[in-house]
Amino acid sequence: MKKLFPLLTLILLAASCSTQKELSYLNNLSETGGEEYFTMDVPDYEIQPRDIIYVSVKAQTPEGSLTDVMSDRSGISTSYIQSEASQYVLGYSIDPEGYVSVPLFGKVPVAGMTIYQVRDLFQHKVDSLFRHAYVEVRLLSYKYTVIGEVRMPGTFINYNDQLTVLEAIGRAGGISETGTKEKILVIRPTGDQTVTYHIDLQDKSLLSSPAYFITPNDVVIVQPNPKKVFNVNLPTISFVISTVTAAITTTLLLINYFGK
Repeated sequence: MKKLFPLLTLILLAASCSTQKELSYLNNLSETGGEEYFTMDVPDYEIQPRDIIYVSVKAQTPEGSLTDVMSDRSGISTSYIQSEASQYVLGYSIDPEGYVSVPLFGKVPVAGMTIYQVRDLFQHKVDSLFRHAYVEVRLLSYKYTVIGEVRMPGTFINYNDQLTVLEAIGRAGGISETGTKEKILVIRPTGDQTVTYHIDLQDKSLLSSPAYFITPNDVVIVQPNPKKVFNVNLPTISFVISTVTAAITTTLLLINYFGK
C-alpha cells in the first residue's frame, strides 16, 4: 500500500507537465534548409447590413483651398473617434436591406461591396459635383472577439486593414497555461450564414488557412487543454482515490483481524 502513493504522485506529475512541442507555435516548420513559402489569400471584406462606415469628402474651393464638405463630421479628435459610442453617432449605418444614406449621395446600395469599391463609387458621384474632390471611406465596425483560455478575453477594435489570428490572440494577452494551441475555433458570420474554422496554431498549414486573417465580427475561441480538464476534476479524482484507498485499507485490516 505504501508503494501506491509514490506511484500516484508520479502519474499526477506526468499528467500536469507540458512538452516543448506543446508550448511552441508552428512547431512543424523546418528548422534548417532555408526559407519556406506559403500561399496566403488576404480576404477582401464585403460590407454587410448593420456595418458602420465613415465617409469624408474634401473638395477644392474657388480660392484653391480644401474644405470638408461633410462639415458636420469634421473637427473630431482621434480620441473621440476611438469611442465605440461616438463611432455609432459619427458613422453611417448600413440598413438591413444593404443601403446607406449619406449626404450628397442619397441612399446607395453598398452591401456586398468592399470598402474600396464603395470609395470608388462615391468618388465617381462626387466628381460630378465638385472639381478636385477627394473621398475617404473607412470601416468603423471592425470588431472581433477572443474568448476562452486567453489572458485577457474580450472584444477588440482593429484599426488596420488586415489582422491575423496570431495578432488577434496576441492582443488578448496570448494563450494561457490552461489553453491549447491545437484546437482554436474561428466563428465567422457571412451574410445570413455562419462559417466555422478549426485551426491549429502549431501546424504550418495555418499560414494558408482562410481563417489566418481575421475579418470583422469574427469570434476566436481558444479551447482548454486536457491538463485543465484534469485539474478541474482533480479534487474528485483525489476524493475517489482516497475513498478507494481507505476502503482497501479497511478491508485488509478486517481480513487480517478475522484471519487471526
